[in-house]
Amino acid sequence: MASKATSIDIAYRAGVSQSTVSRALRNSPLVNLETRQRIQAIAKELNYKVDKNASNLRTQNSHTLALLLCEDPTNDDSLINPFFLSMLGSITRATAQQGYDLLVSFQQLSSDWHADYEDSNKADGIILLGYGDYMDYEQKLERLLAQNTHFVIWGAEHNNKSVLSIGCDNHQGGLIATEHLISLGRKAFAFLGDASSHSPEFRDRYLGHVKALQTANIPVDRTKQVSAISTESSGYDAAMVLIAQGAKFDAIFAASDLIAIGAIRALKEKGISVPEQVAVVGYDDIPVASFANPPLTTIKQNTQLAGEILVESVLKLIRGQEVSAQLIPTTLVVRSSCGIDSAPLKPLSLA
Repeated sequence: MASKATSIDIAYRAGVSQSTVSRALRNSPLVNLETRQRIQAIAKELNYKVDKNASNLRTQNSHTLALLLCEDPTNDDSLINPFFLSMLGSITRATAQQGYDLLVSFQQLSSDWHADYEDSNKADGIILLGYGDYMDYEQKLERLLAQNTHFVIWGAEHNNKSVLSIGCDNHQGGLIATEHLISLGRKAFAFLGDASSHSPEFRDRYLGHVKALQTANIPVDRTKQVSAISTESSGYDAAMVLIAQGAKFDAIFAASDLIAIGAIRALKEKGISVPEQVAVVGYDDIPVASFANPPLTTIKQNTQLAGEILVESVLKLIRGQEVSAQLIPTTLVVRSSCGIDSAPLKPLSLA
């Protein structure tokens, strides 16, 4: 029976050192692409398999990343915001492409999820998704920094520059969503979503929305900003608050698709037509957005690119390479919920 091939065999065939073979099989950029491909081809020809346990003992690395997902209030038992399901898929693919394993851990917001993943050698670095109230979350980030943990978060840029954040340009998203509604002739605007420091992503979307209104010389009515978390029921309740107040509006910009879908349901229950009387734009472009009734105009976040950048960034931290926060551009996806023709002559008045 033939003996198993070793890295020494590959090094001999390739005419390189054993350490170069090890780096090439890890896709290390320290080995040029041509040499990496040649070594990997020889390894495949010899049916060489990396002994991960032995490798981990030598390097003190697990060659694993941890993805920590925090629970969200949802209408089903998943407790995962649908937007993060798309992100989960892209992170999984990006991790595999880098030759790493992915440990996915579902965390309750009340739990001590800033446990020592690195110290226990469970993972070399951590990606954090979905954190609920930002003010509570901030204390846990400080703990991770104190532990010198390699981690990256998805979301708004953090005040502490030591925290590496990757996110979409929420200000830009709010701006282009509102500019689109203005271009359709809408005059009276409502915003549904928390615009406080507890939800910095929603706040940035709101600030972009306000900027577009101010540029167009449209008055900003703060009474028509109604707080909501990212659930359909919260969007429904927020729209009902607007209606009960007798507010005058012909456009709603919602801080998430789920909020927007809930708002549309509330409007329909009250006999208010979308988009004829009220145009609605959401944010995220979750899969259900295109199947809403009417299909939802929304701001798309590029989850594939986001997953790739999150994985690439945390690996740079692990390798001691320079890395910085990034904002990914957003795009407008136009569907029927805001209409494609001119707006009605006057906004909805429930007074």
